[in-house]
Amino acid sequence: MKDNCCCNTRTKDRSPEEYKDLINRLSRIEGQIRGLKRMVEEGAYCPDILNQSAAASAALSSFNRVLMSNHIKSCVIDDVRAGNDETVDELLGVLQKLMK
Repeated sequence: MKDNCCCNTRTKDRSPEEYKDLINRLSRIEGQIRGLKRMVEEGAYCPDILNQSAAASAALSSFNRVLMSNHIKSCVIDDVRAGNDETVDELLGVLQKLMK
């Protein structure tokens, strides 16, 4: 199954493998965030909470890298080949936000 990006409708058809990977990553991050909340509620030691927070932040960064890679390999390449250079400007804007 080839990935498709429809910039007009702002949707993307993902392969079952890509979908499953992204959802699994988000589920793990969601669990980490719930764990952080529980640690605060239970009065855990600050450095322990900060260590878990750093792990959740790293997991979210990893999710962003995977999603960005998939986007570049499909939507961006396809759009540039089709002459839609606006996709590059959009990509640059997203990269600027991620690098703040």
